[in-house]
Amino acid sequence: MNNKKAAFKAAFPYTLPICAGFLFLGASYGLLMTSKGFCPAYPILMSMFIFAGSMEFVTVNLLLSSFNPLYAFFLTLVVNARHLFYGISMLDKFKGTGVKKLYLIFGMCDESFSINSTVKIPEGIDNGDFMLFVTLLNQIYWVGGATLGAVFGNFITFSTEGMDFVLTCLFYVIFLNQWLENKDHSPAVIGIVSTAVCLLLFGADLFIIPSMVLIIAVFYVIRKRGENGICLFRKK
Repeated sequence: MNNKKAAFKAAFPYTLPICAGFLFLGASYGLLMTSKGFCPAYPILMSMFIFAGSMEFVTVNLLLSSFNPLYAFFLTLVVNARHLFYGISMLDKFKGTGVKKLYLIFGMCDESFSINSTVKIPEGIDNGDFMLFVTLLNQIYWVGGATLGAVFGNFITFSTEGMDFVLTCLFYVIFLNQWLENKDHSPAVIGIVSTAVCLLLFGADLFIIPSMVLIIAVFYVIRKRGENGICLFRKK
């Protein structure tokens, strides 16, 4: 019990920035659902069992359009295809986590992946417990925000336009934090350059999957050549 309490205390501070973003963005999602005529149960249950922010927003229009399960399947695949690459990169991290792995796979959002894949877990803390609490806390924040927006959405009278930009700001903060904490900036540089190239080649609607493939290919080539320690930029 004490070990789990220690893991919770270690994980909690890393999730606080996500808490602020998820509560705000989740509330905007709950508000959007109720504004479209859905009862509060819809956003609450969808945030629990879908737990994919982008797809949950897309699902609003899917529920309001004609029934087309094949279109919904491929749309979901495109929107969340990046999680395939997240999962591959976390195979080693999830080893030895036992039954916790099932929830870690289900609850792996962008923010949880960012923390669990980069944070150096303190000595004496079980890796599985730490990642479990990071994932669980992030989902609690999202479900909590969606619930607040769904329940109190009818009482909100001010404009909520632009609320989705909170998540973009959150990604910037996470990126800058990782840049400052790590001396080896080559992964970040490779990611930025690969994404920029694919954005120019494929456009804003189709660049995500090609950029993920390119990033993995670059790191695979580096590893094959035995240059695992390559550092394009180092912090002095």
